[in-house]
Amino acid sequence: MRHTFLKSLALVVLVIAVTSCSKGDDPAPDDNNNNNNGTSADQTIQVVQTGSWRITSFIDSGQNETADFTGYTFSFNTNGTLVATNGSETIMGTWNVTDGSANSSNDDDGNSTDDDNFNIFFSVPDTSKFDDLIDDWDFISVTNTKIELIDISGGNGGTDYLTFEKL
Repeated sequence: MRHTFLKSLALVVLVIAVTSCSKGDDPAPDDNNNNNNGTSADQTIQVVQTGSWRITSFIDSGQNETADFTGYTFSFNTNGTLVATNGSETIMGTWNVTDGSANSSNDDDGNSTDDDNFNIFFSVPDTSKFDDLIDDWDFISVTNTKIELIDISGGNGGTDYLTFEKL
């Protein structure tokens, strides 16, 4: 009799577990695919601070300008400094990740559910190729080895894409 009771109890627990996980409870996928895979701002900061990165894609309003950054290595330091080096050339900047969930006014990509921003700043002339990287980028995706970003320009309406990959 005890064996029958345990089987019945296990069946009840299984039925409750299955029925409580309905498909309707799942969050809707992001139609724009502009998210950071559920990664919090703090987790993203941890990812970017580990190792050196390179730009593997930079599309500026439809123009592929990736070659402008060939040979540069980017280090996102814990103190908020950003260092881009290419041989003997060093470009200094700053970076941070801001959690935009409290302020939806920064919602550049139209994704109101998660608007963390990856902010990049270099103190360079407007004519510098690094000037194109200065922005508050929105996340497309973040993994331990790749960060994909997007920015929809307010002025000219162009869309820029930036991808960093870990070396």
